[in-house]
Amino acid sequence: MYPADPQAAVAQWLQEVVIGLNLCPFARKPFMANKVRIEVVAEARAEALIQQLQAELRFLDEHPELDTSILVLTQALDDFLAYNDFVHEVEDWLWREGYEGIYQVASFHPDYYFADTEPSDVSNFTNRAPFPLLHILREQQLEDLLARYPDADSIPEQNILRLRQLSADQLRHLFGYLIPRGHVT
Repeated sequence: MYPADPQAAVAQWLQEVVIGLNLCPFARKPFMANKVRIEVVAEARAEALIQQLQAELRFLDEHPELDTSILVLTQALDDFLAYNDFVHEVEDWLWREGYEGIYQVASFHPDYYFADTEPSDVSNFTNRAPFPLLHILREQQLEDLLARYPDADSIPEQNILRLRQLSADQLRHLFGYLIPRGHVT
């Protein structure tokens, strides 16, 4: 069961989890400056989702003042494996359409899990969100930020350690949208 207001739920997740836990050290500044666009996509078909993605990339091209965009998929890809396959299709599409090197897509899903983990492993919460998301990043901007950040390669490990230090109650508070899905015990 997903939250009733997708845009508000994703904004709250950004504030409390991504920024609040400092999972992305680059998120606070653009979020506070209203340079993050959150768009709800109520499409179910893969072709329509790709069309929405293409429209969003054009929008970003026309609005360089925005740092990033998040597409909230409310009607599609509830199944994580299907979502993961779709993300690979998106990456292939970006390459075919000449967007590789310009934009990249980061993936977040309520059931996200890394290949070498059990689905219940808390490390997976680094990529768990209230809805399936496609987070569109400007690649050059990201590369510039990473180049200036000391030890950027350690960010994923630091995030996992940070999540492992949280109590079960803290996890339930921050990831309450997962409780009905059976992910926090």
